Amino acid sequence: MRIKQLEYLEAVIQTGSINEAAKKLYLTQPSLSSAIHSLEKEMGIKIFQRTNTGTTLTVDGREFMNYANQILDQVHLLDDRFKKQQAQHQAFAVSAQHYAFVVNAFVELIKNINTPSYKFTLRETETENIFKDLRSFKSELGILYINNFNKQVINKLLREYKLTFTPLFVAKPHVFISRYNPLAKRKSIALDDLVDLPYLSFEQGEDNSFYFSEEIQSTLNHQKEIKVSDRATIFNLMVGLNGYTISSGIISSKLNDDKIVAIPLQLNDPITLGVVQHSHATLSQLGQEYLRLLKNHIRGYGFKIIGKDY
Repeated sequence: MRIKQLEYLEAVIQTGSINEAAKKLYLTQPSLSSAIHSLEKEMGIKIFQRTNTGTTLTVDGREFMNYANQILDQVHLLDDRFKKQQAQHQAFAVSAQHYAFVVNAFVELIKNINTPSYKFTLRETETENIFKDLRSFKSELGILYINNFNKQVINKLLREYKLTFTPLFVAKPHVFISRYNPLAKRKSIALDDLVDLPYLSFEQGEDNSFYFSEEIQSTLNHQKEIKVSDRATIFNLMVGLNGYTISSGIISSKLNDDKIVAIPLQLNDPITLGVVQHSHATLSQLGQEYLRLLKNHIRGYGFKIIGKDY
């Protein structure tokens, strides 16, 4: 079965006649009939009922076209996207854990785009979805962290999904809290200082493995625990409920994080944040530019960029 054969069927249905369809397709009537007969033989069904008044679908033919139309719809979308497009269309997608510097670089990338048409996607998503997005080429780049706790599991997934991880920088753990929290005056915070506060973390879906957590020390028990799905909510709960989370230490005042402060955590558990991409894909110009902007933002927060594979 070939796409051309499905397009032939579509033309016959639209015209109601093999002769008219042949004219529309610039084929001879015997050639079109032969192509349809070949497909009917391959599928083991009779698709059309030919009469003196025209050509109609059989019962099997209608069922067959229900499936065929799904394929043809995708073919038409491809044609519209690549064959008929007049203006230069720029596209880029990144999937990431919830980090302000990822958004900052994404905003700057779009501001620098000088084209009438573009389609950009930023997915702040669950950790496992980052791997799925990259494996299916839904996103070009992924951003996540690796530390001693999750290293073995993350590296296993990288191998299975044929992905590579390139480190950007190493961060010491920080506690994110409201600047109105009494602990905000501390130069550093111990885990024992946080026992009575609500612990905030990002949910990880059905496969909520400790190894996919965006927060270190994910196996610790907490008396009060709240899971959320986006950064705006987690910051609101820090202010409204005096909650806390543990992250890299990077906070962006440009993204309405002015009510949140990052205090060093008294814990030796560094995290390596880096870029994930498909091993068999070449980074686009937009991808390269995004990485350049990403590194500039990270340097702006005082971190040293590292560049070798993890």
